[in-house]
Amino acid sequence: MTNAMQADSTTPAALTMTERAARRIVNVLKAEPEGSMIRLSVNGGGCSGFQYDFGFDRERAPDDLVVELDGAVMLVDSTSMELLAGSTVDFVDDLMGQAFKVVNPNATASCGCGTSFSI
Repeated sequence: MTNAMQADSTTPAALTMTERAARRIVNVLKAEPEGSMIRLSVNGGGCSGFQYDFGFDRERAPDDLVVELDGAVMLVDSTSMELLAGSTVDFVDDLMGQAFKVVNPNATASCGCGTSFSI
């Protein structure tokens, strides 16, 4: 795994993003309106109970955790952060395709594709 950048070293178990994820975010945001950021959230559903959702946002909420690395900005709402504490966001490009991958130490089980999990 490449080096990861923690959002705030004073925040225990903060979310990190790898350099690969940061490069991909910067590349994806080139096609979006200026000021756009990636938002990672956790929603109920999926085959394991919760699912990761990546989308775009142009506004930061007051309670958002902001993860920045090499020009990439990712937002995470406080409710989702409770389920993501200590996680690392990476970007993988393998035989299964290209995707952001969340390595979540809080997940007790996950589906085969890695987009849903349970705690």
